[in-house]
Amino acid sequence: MIAVNSSHSNDGEGASTAGHTRRKGGHRKNKKAVLIAGAAATAALAGFVTVGTSMASTPSPTASVTPTALPSDGGQRSDPSDGGATGIVQSTSATGFTFKTATGISVTATDDAHTVFTRSNHRTSAEQVQDGASVLVLGLVDSTAITASKVEIQPHGDGGAAASEKAGVIAFTQGTPSPDKSVGTIPDYTEGEGTIVSGPTADKATQAAQAVVPGGIADRVVKLDDGEYEVHNISINWPHHVFVNQDFKVVGWE
Repeated sequence: MIAVNSSHSNDGEGASTAGHTRRKGGHRKNKKAVLIAGAAATAALAGFVTVGTSMASTPSPTASVTPTALPSDGGQRSDPSDGGATGIVQSTSATGFTFKTATGISVTATDDAHTVFTRSNHRTSAEQVQDGASVLVLGLVDSTAITASKVEIQPHGDGGAAASEKAGVIAFTQGTPSPDKSVGTIPDYTEGEGTIVSGPTADKATQAAQAVVPGGIADRVVKLDDGEYEVHNISINWPHHVFVNQDFKVVGWE
């Protein structure tokens, strides 16, 4: 296990709001080390993992804006990790496609012969990814680029727009601090602690989080000490952390 120090700022964590429950005591905000199993090298981790739930009341949504570049949410970026995002396809090419999230973030997805495409839980081809299609893209996330391992085409989908509004997702605005609030049940955890996971486990946690709290880019999934997962979101002002239980159900976000 290799410890990598993580530094964050402007993450909107800490005090809770009505409509959430905190388990096992207070949420410790001091900077801790992220334990990364099997890593051969380390890099500073940053951003904020976010998770959503449909189980609690949602705060009032804030109007979306279109960022011109990937926003910096404090600290340094993490190494590329498994995650994903949801949105509407804007254009396609021989090597992949671009899509835009519900909060206006433009994401570039690269696919290859190993990328699995599905539509209504059935295998399909890359040709089914067309302009205007709603997609969930899972894979290796590096800022606003995703090397896609799986692309789920969502018939009649809206790119997560309705779910994002319901969850109260706040689009990124330069210079605007993140609100200090949370929704649902927030586990007792120390930010920065846990083990980054990949593969099917990361895919399931990301898919669950994106179904309830889309709009941002999930750039990593961290398994917490209690067995739950923190899906870390970037490119939005709030929420930065979505918590998914061991059954891959969203339980809260902050």
